Amino acid sequence: MEDEDKKPSGCCLFVLYNSCFRRHPVPVSPFNPISPSAVSKGNIHNSNARRPISNQTSAAIPYPHPKPPTADQTKLTPPGGIPRPGNGGVSSDLDSMIYDHQRTKGSSALVRASSGNFMLYGNLGNLRAPGAVTPNRNILEYLPMTAKEMEKARGGGKVEAPTSICRALSRRLDPEELKEMGNVDYKNGRYAEAVALYERAILIDPEKASYWSNKAAALMGLGLLLDAVEDCREAIRIDPYYFRAHQRLANLYLRLGEPERAAKHYKLAKNEASYDDISHAKDIQVFIGKCSEARKSRNWNILLKESQSAISAGADSSPQIFAYQAEALLMLRKLEDAEESMIDAPKFETAASTKFFGAPSNAYYLSVRAQVDMAEGKFENAVSLAQMAARIDPGSREIAAVARKARSVASARSMGNNLFKASKFAEASLAYGNGLEHDPQNAILLSNRAACLSKLGEWQKAIEDCNAALILRPKYSKARLRRADCNAKMERWEASVEDYEVLVLEMSGDKTVIKALQEAKEHLNRKSVEGILEAANGSEVRNLTNKDQFHGVVKSPGKYEGKI
Repeated sequence: MEDEDKKPSGCCLFVLYNSCFRRHPVPVSPFNPISPSAVSKGNIHNSNARRPISNQTSAAIPYPHPKPPTADQTKLTPPGGIPRPGNGGVSSDLDSMIYDHQRTKGSSALVRASSGNFMLYGNLGNLRAPGAVTPNRNILEYLPMTAKEMEKARGGGKVEAPTSICRALSRRLDPEELKEMGNVDYKNGRYAEAVALYERAILIDPEKASYWSNKAAALMGLGLLLDAVEDCREAIRIDPYYFRAHQRLANLYLRLGEPERAAKHYKLAKNEASYDDISHAKDIQVFIGKCSEARKSRNWNILLKESQSAISAGADSSPQIFAYQAEALLMLRKLEDAEESMIDAPKFETAASTKFFGAPSNAYYLSVRAQVDMAEGKFENAVSLAQMAARIDPGSREIAAVARKARSVASARSMGNNLFKASKFAEASLAYGNGLEHDPQNAILLSNRAACLSKLGEWQKAIEDCNAALILRPKYSKARLRRADCNAKMERWEASVEDYEVLVLEMSGDKTVIKALQEAKEHLNRKSVEGILEAANGSEVRNLTNKDQFHGVVKSPGKYEGKI
């Protein structure tokens, strides 16, 4: 009997059995000791009709006393004592699958049956009372979904089970058959299903290099490049002369920005790779070398050019190269482009990325991400990333400086926000100014200080801060809105109208902005008319530059009527 703390290891298989085969009769076998007669006599009750029983109550499903094994049955019993199931229909096939699962886990422990499990998985096969409502559970709940399936799920559609998986698990299949079925799914873009089938083949025969290599290809389709690298390495360990695996691993290294490793495996791939592949890897190596030199000399234009060349040449999944590009854009004050660069950058789990790329490389990538988040106004996230980078590479002074800067700027912004909410605008302005001492090019702090200055009536200074913020972030609507408001308060209607017209496009449907634009236009027209009439009264000739000015003059009442 298993300890009650342990969870059953075969739940997924039982769920699959229910989903695909629950209408079949339940045959009696050593792995399924419950007879059909027990069901007909009502010995197996519906979980909804039972009296409450504690979920902690558990017992192992006992085996009946078997008859003495025959010679053929003895051959099916492997070392370790787990009897190999024989041929006996669908139930026997499920038993075989449970046997393979137990063999891979290295344990012959029985699957635990508890009141909780029966309530959750009470619909095994035909083991349910008439009229019982059973949960609809599917093996795909335990597998990653493809992009199409995720899109369908978001739209409310039901994700259907691929026939290949049900067919693979409905009967005993040779691992080669499983591989071929995985190949079909792979060619049709069903990468998650292909991975599941290749893994099933690997469970049966883990020493077949082609299964690992094919699984790596499917993982590449899912974007799981680091996992794919591990599977390619395993394929090569099994068969060092498996050229396809070398070629696949070289492609992965190239995409991940490791051209030296890529060139090595292209050479080992023999006929699976060409001289152009090796030459391509060397070109990317040159680009990366120039990136390193440009960064040391702080030549940001060259760094931007060479990093973009490396990405275009095929290193499209290298965090370090994307970090080069984003840092160059930050230093060139192209903040929005830097944000786009980080959005396009690959996202790997931190521990796996540090293991593969090394601590200095991953820490540098995280520190650049922190700086981009800080420029974007995500201060708390920036502090978290910067501190993580400092923990990964504690010996780097540069990364430690980024962490200190992130903490100082985030603290100043938080203090300024609290003071602004308390209507202490002068103190809030000083707090934002302290943050700008650490990060002079932070558009968020500039715009926030402009809001304080506007509240204090210092509209010209507020406009200057807004101008600086918009140079850094041309699409920063808050800064443009504050500048438009300050210009309106200073009766600079033409400048105010220009900003409001841009904002109407950027903030489509915003009634406040639409109303502000109409009011600014009315003031601008009134001012234009007054100027024109004054010029006419003084016998000066003025040109009408737009229709609004003309209509304003024509409609204006009083003594000037008819003078135009």
